[in-house]
Amino acid sequence: MVETKHKKVLVVDDELGVRRLIYQILSNSYDVFEAQNGEEAISMSNSQQPDIILMDMMMPKMDGFTACSKIKNNETTRKIPVIMVTAIGYELNKKLSADVAGCDGYITKPFNPQELLAAVSHLLKDVPEHN
Repeated sequence: MVETKHKKVLVVDDELGVRRLIYQILSNSYDVFEAQNGEEAISMSNSQQPDIILMDMMMPKMDGFTACSKIKNNETTRKIPVIMVTAIGYELNKKLSADVAGCDGYITKPFNPQELLAAVSHLLKDVPEHN
């Protein structure tokens, strides 16, 4: 594993354009890694140990809801904050994401870049930098 000096963010979305947009917003302040689906998210959360995960809900192979639940039920990764970043803004989905899957935040697409930065910064404020 490569040592970094910045906090690590894993961006999980099946749409390349969304991953690139989030990368552009966050890469000046964080080390950003990308995954295309929930299966990759689980694998990378174990291997890269990100400080936070931004995850789409609707993806092929494994949706974000299921991936978040698996990450939160794994002893090694359960403390990693997960923010759902999705086009689905229904209150029921927000509640299920938090109550059942264990996600720590919910941002609806399209999002404001400052809103995204603020949400990430808030959840990472107590996480130490990597040496």
